[in-house]
Amino acid sequence: MDILVFCVLIGAIVLLFKTAIIVPAREVAIKEHFGKYAGTLEPGLHILIPFVDKVAYRHEMREQVIEIPTQTCITRDNIQVEVSGDLYIKVVDAYKASYGINNYMSDSIHLAQTTMRSQIGKLDLDTAFSERESVNENIIAEIDKASEPWGVKVLRYEIEEIRPSRNVISTLEQQMEAERKRRAEVTLAEAERISVENVARGERQEQINLSEGERQRTKNVAEGRARAIEILAQASATGIAQVAAAIQKPGGDRAVKMQLVEQFIDEFGQILNQANISVLPADVAQLKTFFEGAARVAEPVRQPTTIKVTR
Repeated sequence: MDILVFCVLIGAIVLLFKTAIIVPAREVAIKEHFGKYAGTLEPGLHILIPFVDKVAYRHEMREQVIEIPTQTCITRDNIQVEVSGDLYIKVVDAYKASYGINNYMSDSIHLAQTTMRSQIGKLDLDTAFSERESVNENIIAEIDKASEPWGVKVLRYEIEEIRPSRNVISTLEQQMEAERKRRAEVTLAEAERISVENVARGERQEQINLSEGERQRTKNVAEGRARAIEILAQASATGIAQVAAAIQKPGGDRAVKMQLVEQFIDEFGQILNQANISVLPADVAQLKTFFEGAARVAEPVRQPTTIKVTR
């Protein structure tokens, strides 16, 4: 009797373990009744009918990260690149995730790879590098639309790396080096052009300054000469006025005659000294006529004369 009770107790415990199920938090389980969907088990303790009910599927309801393996893609400009990324998904319908697709994890990976190849093929290499955010958004939209029947929501996609092949990298490095040299040459040429312009501008300004200085110097010289001529004219006028005043005095005419005779003798003597042959008038007495003519020239000076002196 005791053995029978013990056996019944052991059987009950085994049956309890077989029929009782605990669903952890953030998970759901799919229950089937004779192989047919019988309900979704939420987190907690559930009792199943032995040999009738069973848990067919379990799903993680939290956000999951799927690493997309590296694959080779070809850009629109026929450049091979290796692309990898991460896909973030979440199960929102456990029934569809169980019966709408065989394995939503692996199929999501395949769909992400296919979509990524398609998106990269629409872009040039430079665009693929510079517009990652746009590529990510397009991949999310395509995968989310295709995975809706699976009960899976695509939260985001991040391209981890876009790596060209070794030959492409070498070619890009050569292009970058050539571009740097071109920019350096352009910068050097621009600097040289600016330098030439500055030198030409400086020379032009120097010529302008020299011309301006020469013009000012010529003006100053002309003004100086005009002033000198004016001073000489004033001095001559003053001298003439003084001579005229002296002639008006008693004995002035005789002084003028004497002065003229002295000047003639002085000039005539200088001519004789400088000439190799001395020539004298045939009649030296004819000199009297000269002095008489000089006296007649001085005669009008004795008349009252007004001399205008320009100042």
